[in-house]
Order: sequence, then structure tokens, then C-alpha cells
Amino acid sequence: MVKIGGLDLSEGPGVVAVISRFPVEQAKAALLQGADMLEIRLDLLGIKDTKSALKMIAEVKAAVNIPCIATNRLPNDGGKWEGTEEKRIQLLLDILPVVDAVDVELAAVADLREKLISTAHELGKTAIVSHHDFNGTPPMEKIRNMLEMAWQSGGDIAKFAAKANSTADTMNLLRVTHAATRPVCLISMGDIGKHTRVIAPFYGSVLTYGSIDEAVAPGQLNIAELKRTMRLLL
Repeated sequence: MVKIGGLDLSEGPGVVAVISRFPVEQAKAALLQGADMLEIRLDLLGIKDTKSALKMIAEVKAAVNIPCIATNRLPNDGGKWEGTEEKRIQLLLDILPVVDAVDVELAAVADLREKLISTAHELGKTAIVSHHDFNGTPPMEKIRNMLEMAWQSGGDIAKFAAKANSTADTMNLLRVTHAATRPVCLISMGDIGKHTRVIAPFYGSVLTYGSIDEAVAPGQLNIAELKRTMRLLL
């Protein structure tokens, strides 16, 4: 089973707090609320250069001792990166030595994505390969195909998040989650799919994401709510 930092995800799902502003303050709050790890969203933080990124990560790690995932999200996948694809991926490459995992989109330029993933593996880091659909949930076969492509590209975890337009969408996503043979993170976005952020881990999703204060994705719960509700089901 896959690990992120010292956290073995075979022992239970990891609850990830999304760091989107005031990194040190949010990291401390995330730890108090019970987060298992942090996702550092460089794009939302507006960080575009290596020096600033390394300084920020050092400050976060000095404040809290939990694993960190680095993400620099493409606009089409819900991110706010403004710059070239080469600079986006290079920033992630530059900070790989000081984080525990990296999230890169399946839609990223293939050779750049491959370089990032191979470098992550050389450094003993975990690679998450993700895809986001903010319009709707495709048929189950297409979701399976997307997961397979993520694994084939070198992803240790295949992440797929899609907007739920019906309860059938959420059920289909949970069916795919339950049937997955390799590590996955599946999320049904929006109000209809909000409950999947709590229950998908019980069907096999190895990660679930929450906010510290303001949600950064449709239907996202805050970490305290997420942990409290998951405890009720254990």
C-alpha cells in the first residue's frame, strides 16, 4: 500500500487539509482540527518562484510536523496558476526534495508530467495523478479508463473528482471506488456529492480533502466537520 511521508494509507484514509492562504496559520489550525497531512496549493497562494516556495514550506514544516503534498493546479482543473506550463512544472520539481508527495494533472503536458513523476519516484516521493470535471460525472467506464491512465502514467494514487448532478452520479463513483484494485482518491463534488467526502474512504478512497475555513472546491467540508462525521461512522 502507498505511503505519504510516514503515513501508511493501508492503515486508514488520510484526511488532507488544503492550504490556500496564510500558510503557517492554516497549517496550525489544520493540525488542531485533526488533519493527517497538508496540501500546499501554490497556485492559490500566488507563489510563482522557487525561493518563495521553499521559504514558505520551511516555515510550515517548522510549525507542524505532518506530511505535505505540493500542488500547483491547472486552471481547467480548478486552479489559479498564471504562467507557462514549463514554469508550473519546474516549480514543483524544485520543491520536490522538501515535500512528501506531488499532485499533477493527467491533462498536464505529457513529457513534463512524466519528468515530474519520475523525479518524484527517484526521490522516494509519492505521485498523485489527478483529473477534475466540474461539469458532471461521466459513465463508470470512462472513470475507470481515467484511473487506468493515471496509474499507467506512473501515479501511485489516481485521483478523480467530478461534479455530481444526481444521486446516481454519487452511487456510480462509489461503485468505481469500491471496485478499484490500486490506490484511488475519488470525490463527488457539489452539494449532491458532499457526503462522499465522508463515506468514500469507507469504500476504499485513500484520501479525502477538507478546508480550514473557506471551501476551495464545491461541496468541500472543513476538517473539523469531516473528522467529526467520520468518527461517528467508525
